[in-house]
Amino acid sequence: MNAIDPQGCDPIGDALIAARLCAIDPRLGGMIVRGGNDLRAELLHDLHQALPPGAPARRVPSHIDDERLLGGIDLTATLALGKPVTRIGLLAEAHGGMVVVPMAERLSDAMAGRIAAVIDTGELVVERDGATLRAPAQFVLVALDDGIEPDERCAPALAERVAFWIDLTDADPRAPRAALPCEPDAVVPVDDAMTMLATTAAALGVDSARGVLFAWRTARALAHAHGRDAITRGDLAFAARMVLAPRATRIPPAPPEAAPEPDLPPPPPETDSGDDQAGEPAPVDDLVLEAALAALPKDVLARIADGAARRGRTTNQRGRGERRKSAQRGRPKGTLAGTPGGGRRLSLIDTLRAAAPWQTLRGAGDRVAIRRDDLRVRRFETRTEVLTIFAVDASGSAAVARLAEAKGAVELLLAEAYVKRAHVALVAFRGTTAELVLPPTRSLTRARRMLAELPGGGGTPLAAGLNAARELAEAARTRGRTPYLIVLTDGRANIAVDGRAVRSQAETDALSAARAIRMTGIGVAFVDTSARPRPEGAALAAAMGARYLPLPQADATAMHAAISRGQRG
Repeated sequence: MNAIDPQGCDPIGDALIAARLCAIDPRLGGMIVRGGNDLRAELLHDLHQALPPGAPARRVPSHIDDERLLGGIDLTATLALGKPVTRIGLLAEAHGGMVVVPMAERLSDAMAGRIAAVIDTGELVVERDGATLRAPAQFVLVALDDGIEPDERCAPALAERVAFWIDLTDADPRAPRAALPCEPDAVVPVDDAMTMLATTAAALGVDSARGVLFAWRTARALAHAHGRDAITRGDLAFAARMVLAPRATRIPPAPPEAAPEPDLPPPPPETDSGDDQAGEPAPVDDLVLEAALAALPKDVLARIADGAARRGRTTNQRGRGERRKSAQRGRPKGTLAGTPGGGRRLSLIDTLRAAAPWQTLRGAGDRVAIRRDDLRVRRFETRTEVLTIFAVDASGSAAVARLAEAKGAVELLLAEAYVKRAHVALVAFRGTTAELVLPPTRSLTRARRMLAELPGGGGTPLAAGLNAARELAEAARTRGRTPYLIVLTDGRANIAVDGRAVRSQAETDALSAARAIRMTGIGVAFVDTSARPRPEGAALAAAMGARYLPLPQADATAMHAAISRGQRG
């Protein structure tokens, strides 16, 4: 094996090093690789070559069923012999090798959980249909993440069980692959090495013990790759930036500035002890933390600064509605015992599989005896369409600038509607009432025509606007859509629900309308558009359970980005 340079920061070289380390210590779990389509073949080839000769390699499609993944009844053999015959699944077939999951961001949480359970135990156990199957299943997992949006990520259940999260999106395929020989480095005692990794993890907000354990195994595997028993500072730095940095959830605070020391007489000269103090290296923990901070990608820094979730898939991805069970269409979700009818369709293969082990006892001879308990029906899962509702303050205090920004944000969202099955609606409130200016639509042309004629000016009937938006959201929910509400206002109501210009009553009505929104459980983002955000906006956002976004100087693009983060968060 070629020498490895742990000090380099080339993403391609890092990925190749990580692949070889996974082959050295399979308990590292594997890696998630995002982007880099032109480099994946080389990476998978290097990993397979580093594994023992003859190691199997299997691919797991996102639509795989439990029978193929985990194993179970061998239908043909069971019907032929009249007794249960089992066969192993894909994960057991990959024992001692590697498992590749293309389009890992599309893998369902349930399927990811099944793979994660096998990784935890290193053994596959299946007990169903009257048969029990046990088989060893230890493998290196490579999850290929093809997500486009920042929130389209591999399931957290898998991400937490692999050491390396590698992003090759911006990697240059023409960059040199050869690793440079590493220079001799200072050896770190075992206790100090563990302390430094744990301290770095705590500074970066890595709460999972797996992260520290993976970093420790990475440092040990890197030392082994160079034929060393001892861990060096370079090994720890590589482990910190490859394992801990991608898991970071916060930026460590800067150390406090030391107070100036008073003028003191110079210390007496020390006797020569034979140590070269001038050449003493920096503290190991500082070096490890600096290596991790230098490896933080820009998008991770942005998510940390915004307080958004770190890598991992959220359940409320923008443009993707709530998951709902379906009997006729959608993504297959396995089968369920039950009788066909009422829209439910029979799964013939699963029905035969359930009946096969009992044929000898039923004495059917050459026929297959199927009873009611054997019947299996198909299950599917669909996602509802999303409706994003803008409730825009079109009063005199906010009309000119805020309406222009809202129009731009609506157009940006509509530009994504065709690929994300999303609809957009706009409620404007001014004067004494609220008006549905743009009914739910995916038509960008229609939206531009309607928005161009949107008037502004007058008082701020905030309660009327919130009520109108809530009613529209509840109507959308009854039609099977997932509503999301975005309120753009400075939060200063001056028109009550009954149309009177009484500020105290208007504020009370607005607070009641905000609480009514909270009771519905609808997702909300409150965009405070005042030049200098005041407590009124934050209080209303808290009352409606909304994400509070103060954007006094935002344009349409910035508003669209903030709204997107709000929907994901």
